Amino acid sequence: MPLASHAHLAPSGAPDVVAVLEEQGHARITELLPVRYGRMLSSPFAFYRGAAAVMAADLAAGSDTGLTVQLCGDAHVSNFGLFASAERRHLFDLNDFDETWPGPFEWDVKRLAASLEIAGRGNGLRRKRRRAITKAAVRSYRLSMAEFASQTALEVWYARPELQPGLPRLKEALPKSAWTAARKVVVKSRSRDSLAALGKLTTVVDGQPRFVSDPPLLVPVRDLAPELAEDLEEWLARILEQYRESLQADRRVLIDRFRVVDLARKAVGVGSVGTRAWLLLMLDESGDPLLLQAKEAVESVLAAHLPWPPLDNQGRRVVEGQRLMQASSDILLGWQRTAGVDGVERDYYIRQFRDWKGGFEIEALDEPTLDQLGQACGWTLARAHARSGDRRDIAAYLGSGERGTEGGGDGVDFDEAVADFAVAYADKNDGDHAALAVAVESGRVPARRDL
Repeated sequence: MPLASHAHLAPSGAPDVVAVLEEQGHARITELLPVRYGRMLSSPFAFYRGAAAVMAADLAAGSDTGLTVQLCGDAHVSNFGLFASAERRHLFDLNDFDETWPGPFEWDVKRLAASLEIAGRGNGLRRKRRRAITKAAVRSYRLSMAEFASQTALEVWYARPELQPGLPRLKEALPKSAWTAARKVVVKSRSRDSLAALGKLTTVVDGQPRFVSDPPLLVPVRDLAPELAEDLEEWLARILEQYRESLQADRRVLIDRFRVVDLARKAVGVGSVGTRAWLLLMLDESGDPLLLQAKEAVESVLAAHLPWPPLDNQGRRVVEGQRLMQASSDILLGWQRTAGVDGVERDYYIRQFRDWKGGFEIEALDEPTLDQLGQACGWTLARAHARSGDRRDIAAYLGSGERGTEGGGDGVDFDEAVADFAVAYADKNDGDHAALAVAVESGRVPARRDL
């Protein structure tokens, strides 16, 4: 596959994008689908965030390199962010693995590049500046992969995108105003933990914290299934039994210190809205809180296009993909399969809710910050791919020079080609976003824009 051919966007593999979204909706919570469509309708970038299935079909319609890695599957710029490592250090990394699946490395690179072009359009950046930002991110990926190719497997595994105290590198790279805004994101993320969430999401009932009711975004299980109220604690204990077994032995000792006191369904994200996501409120022997999020795991949108032996549990697929790609994963990350309040068995993955998690508001970023963020994403994605794929083959294919033509030999480098692809895909995404708007206006699909 010559490097120049990465610029080409094959005829759409999903001619009716609304039908793709509707198909996903069949297994989702019906009352939340208008929220999903409303959020996707808010901007072309929001639509792109929720349309991973559409892009998977589009990428599958073209050719690929066959250089396989563990893909994120949804590596747009908003799916990179901040969180805490087990050592309580601040890391920047990929943070969404719902679609993780083995596949050709360039699928993730193209999803990242197109997201930067789309974000740049939404933020009013000129065409040349958008292209410069996209190329810089792809170049960062390419040169970083060359760097990882020169390292040992252990060196690659130990590489971490750690944020240094005071953020000196970021301070050097950004204008003062942009650095101040970025620093606020980092500082704010440190306050996002179970204790902070407890104050916003719960109230005290008979001396015990309980989730507040804010339908349809937050609905306690006592409102969804009143018949479970009396036996809630016993029911939740059974739910967590398999999850506990998916943890390392030392983490089981930790989780055993907590008991579940309440459960609520919470709508999250953009593309994920409608899948089942639960918050579990837990207290230890001293009454200190822990919030866990159990998120439904369904088949990856890539699975239909990239044959690979499936795992026995979709939650396990997400967890193992995350552990493979992330430098340091949540110590309480695990999976389970359980029957819900409707009696239907489903797969879930479980993690801490808001453990120093933070992200940039992409629609509000200025040009220098988006540029630096894109390059950081490029490095991070290369490191994630280098852990699972053949980093030396990928680096040899891409080339490590300023023009990077070694792999294709046709005078058009990977950076330029993917930047061309990003423009073409952003144009298509604009049309897909407009198609959803038409579907909403015609009454084909319902949308709530106020949530």
